[in-house]
Amino acid sequence: MNNKSPKVTVDGIIFKDNKILLIKRKNEPFKGKWALPGGFVEYGEKVEDAVIREIFEETSLKTKICDIFGIYSEPNRDPRGHIISVVYLLDIISGKLKGNDDASDAKFFNIENLPSLAFDHNIIIKDIKRKVF
Repeated sequence: MNNKSPKVTVDGIIFKDNKILLIKRKNEPFKGKWALPGGFVEYGEKVEDAVIREIFEETSLKTKICDIFGIYSEPNRDPRGHIISVVYLLDIISGKLKGNDDASDAKFFNIENLPSLAFDHNIIIKDIKRKVF
């Protein structure tokens, strides 16, 4: 029996004025590429708390969850191993946008004119465009 288990991450989708929030990755993998804000769920932490924490750590924005968007579980979606991401739609409550922690920058992009993206975030954003717009 294989005793390896997938790890769980969360990603957040935040829109403002028809633009989507992305962070520039400070670390490998995909250092320097843009991605949805998010990160690993800590042991004993609910995924809902993890996405709010990760977004705050990376962007300085306080947010609230509106809805779950989807779950992405392709085993090869992350070069670090089998990582499952729970993706949420969130609204901003307060804060001033600033790249922090694992993010060297954070800003809003026109969803039709995005930079090169990390992981499978191009697939997630393609799904967003199909389902939300």
